[in-house]
Amino acid sequence: MTERSVRPATSADLESFAKVLRDRAFFDDRHKRQLNKDGVLFLGWLGSRPAGVVYLWMEEAEEQPIRDHLPHVPLIMNLEVHKDLRRNGVGTALVREAERHLLAKGHYRVALAVRTDNHDAARLYDDLGYRDWGHDKVTCLAAVTSPDGTVVSEKEVCHVLVKDLVPITPVPRTEVDADRRFTAVLTRPSPPA
Repeated sequence: MTERSVRPATSADLESFAKVLRDRAFFDDRHKRQLNKDGVLFLGWLGSRPAGVVYLWMEEAEEQPIRDHLPHVPLIMNLEVHKDLRRNGVGTALVREAERHLLAKGHYRVALAVRTDNHDAARLYDDLGYRDWGHDKVTCLAAVTSPDGTVVSEKEVCHVLVKDLVPITPVPRTEVDADRRFTAVLTRPSPPA
């Protein structure tokens, strides 16, 4: 199996990913936001091939309902894997790296919006532990670059999904052994009276 790798974008990466995945305007915008510490643009490779991208939005959500119900919650956005490289774990690796980044920064919840007609993405997010937020669908604005290079906003109806991130801290071996001994004492039958 070809090795997957994920890391934050550098300016040197932008052109190769723009050729394979999206227009350059998207990568320039997200990289500028990353430089301003408003988010992180993660890029994924399959071997040496540019394979996927995801953006971690650290600003307040643009959509009022998301701001109201999930204030200060970072958003995973713009997940895309090259159509020929899907089903190789790249999307999962990109999302997991974004989650690790959030945990390292002290965030314990993340959200995302997925179009109501994007069933493949919804399945991936379900497999990764994302659940419906319990409120109505949201109309989101997606930036789309037209053939002449202008960026326009298109409305998309989306489900909002959330995930609580739980830090994993290893338990020292002595505590595990002590817990086992304690449990064993509690479960031993009482001596006859």
